Amino acid sequence: MDTTNKVDFEKSARTSRQDSRSSSLGSPSPRQIEDRQSIAIEMPLEKAPAGVPPVDERTSSVREPAWPRNPRAYLCLISGFFLSVALMFNSWGLLNAQGTYQSYYNQHLLPVGERSLAWTNFLGATQCFIVLGLSGVVGRILDAGHIKWLIVIGSALLITSTFSLSAACGNGGPGEGNYWYIWLAQSVGSGLGMSCFFVSSSWVACTWFKETKSFAVGFVASGAAVAGLVYTMMFKFLLAGEGANFRSAQRWTSVLTALTCVVALLCCRPNPDHQKRPVEKWLRLETFVDMDAFKNRSFVFFLAAISFLFLGFYVVSFNLEEWAAYRGLGRRDEIPESFQVEIPNEVQNEAIRTFWLLAIMNICSILGRVSAGFFGDVFGAVKVHAVVTTITSLLCLLMWPFVTVVNATIAFVVIFGAFSGAVIGLPPASISDILGKDPVEQAKLGQWVGMLYTAAAIPAMIGPPVAGYLIEVTGHNFLTIQLWSGFCLLMAAICMAAAAMCTKESQILERLRRARRFSVASFVTFTTRNNSKETQATADV
Repeated sequence: MDTTNKVDFEKSARTSRQDSRSSSLGSPSPRQIEDRQSIAIEMPLEKAPAGVPPVDERTSSVREPAWPRNPRAYLCLISGFFLSVALMFNSWGLLNAQGTYQSYYNQHLLPVGERSLAWTNFLGATQCFIVLGLSGVVGRILDAGHIKWLIVIGSALLITSTFSLSAACGNGGPGEGNYWYIWLAQSVGSGLGMSCFFVSSSWVACTWFKETKSFAVGFVASGAAVAGLVYTMMFKFLLAGEGANFRSAQRWTSVLTALTCVVALLCCRPNPDHQKRPVEKWLRLETFVDMDAFKNRSFVFFLAAISFLFLGFYVVSFNLEEWAAYRGLGRRDEIPESFQVEIPNEVQNEAIRTFWLLAIMNICSILGRVSAGFFGDVFGAVKVHAVVTTITSLLCLLMWPFVTVVNATIAFVVIFGAFSGAVIGLPPASISDILGKDPVEQAKLGQWVGMLYTAAAIPAMIGPPVAGYLIEVTGHNFLTIQLWSGFCLLMAAICMAAAAMCTKESQILERLRRARRFSVASFVTFTTRNNSKETQATADV
């Protein structure tokens, strides 16, 4: 055998020995071992819940762009108020117009003996209770990937209920309204339909905008503010003409509801890449309640915050028109062909019409919802939420009680509307912030948001009727509800601050764990490289 062949034979033998050694260990070449061990230790697989395949972060090491490149994402966002935002338009948007409806009921539709702020507040409180109370079930259905059925069922319930409301009050003449028919159609029926839309609207935006969730949720939530403005203005102006009545006004309002529901059904689609969590058994508590959430201190504090929030937040919008009329800061519309109920101190020829106050508040809340979403992506949604809630509480405690002139009234409505929009629009983004960026944890977003709102359902139902009762028993002393709202919002802000601190602590601990894993990975890489060099040297010898 000549020298060249001998050298080739020795190289082949060394390669064969290395391959056989690698084969016996069930692993690839030393260099591949080095690379894979480094990646595996630095980015371990997360343990997935039952029914969910584990997510291998090694397959997604490339960072996703902050703004999605799929045009459908922007179809769901920019088409806003006509597509995915139509969900929020027909859920919380209708609730934002509730104050105008209640003012009309007390002024015109209900019999004189049935007019009570406590009972009309109960109409809106029942809607809040149903919308929030069913959010846990809706959130879990969303995580399982059944948003289409939710939109179909919600549209059918909402359209039927809003048209039924027009037939619940005779011809809509003075005193012809039946309180319990209104409660059944507007509070129960519409509430059931709205509950299918509420969580769905923010959830579908979060599936597309993974890096800018707060902005996306804020933009979608602004649909509720626009709806509050549109429904308020539409309802009032439809009643203004001669021969107009509640039946015709409500039917035209129902047509708008039906059209937006149809558009949402046709165009609202979640991101197909979003991880789903199939349900094995529906009739189990664990299916809808994730007990691990209550081991997360940030979630527990934030849940307490939202409970305090809904205990006092809607007291303001539900009673704003009554407050302005009784304090002589606004005047109500004269409704054709109806008897008028005189209110002490009500201004007849000056100032602003009271329904404009609610409209201004709703339109200003758009700024708060969108801008808070933007700042939430920069500074953290929970932190921003705590700050805007603190400011809102101070407005109720330090500004609202001292408003005595029309200009100050408008200023309060504008400022409160802007900050309150941020307060009510940020909860889904805050939960997303608490969950972190892990895809397995983000798959729980719908369930956790639903659990959050379900827990807030009872406070939302208690707050407005209690506030209405306090107004009546104190002789329309609105200082009681101003303090009520202010202190409830202040407690919410304190709990949010605690949640933000816990979230920051968990993020620091996660960074330390990642740094420790990186150190171990570096050590293993160094050791493996040295071992491979020693193996190569031994083989050469």
